[in-house]
Amino acid sequence: MPLWVFGYGSLMWNPEFAPAEAVQATLSGYARTFCMWSIHHRGTEAEPGLVLALDRTRDAECRGMAFRVDPAEETQVLAALRERELISSAYIEKILPVTLADGRAVEAVAYVVDPQHVQYTGPLSLDRQADIIAAAHGGRGPNREYLWSTVAHLSHLGIADAELEELARRVRAVADKRLA
Repeated sequence: MPLWVFGYGSLMWNPEFAPAEAVQATLSGYARTFCMWSIHHRGTEAEPGLVLALDRTRDAECRGMAFRVDPAEETQVLAALRERELISSAYIEKILPVTLADGRAVEAVAYVVDPQHVQYTGPLSLDRQADIIAAAHGGRGPNREYLWSTVAHLSHLGIADAELEELARRVRAVADKRLA
């Protein structure tokens, strides 16, 4: 069975490995949301940022990318993904069914949020998210760049995400106001 990885945020535009195959895919039953505090990559413990997570949501669908890993690199890629994604125990690694754009059904590794974890935010208003994202900065850079890169990549792929697009607009407005 080949190893597939489902990307819905930064994994789409920065998987940090060369996939053997990359295909648009849909994961049912989960929503892509900014529902996890970032205390490492896009914020700090003193000033947490927000990162995307797959949040179990009835009747939701998340469109993203599925990456097939070269069999010779599976062990190395999985170890690197675990180091990156499981930096804290806020994500849970799961094997979930995804549907590829060409109709194939595969099982893919996906990192979903643990709603019992202290880093889980639960629902936040778009204005609250915008304020946090506009200000936060972590080990991988400004939180706003993470959002903007994700929105740009989704747009490039032809994947509409109206909520993220609106959030990006609000973050730009907050950032512009701070610079003025």
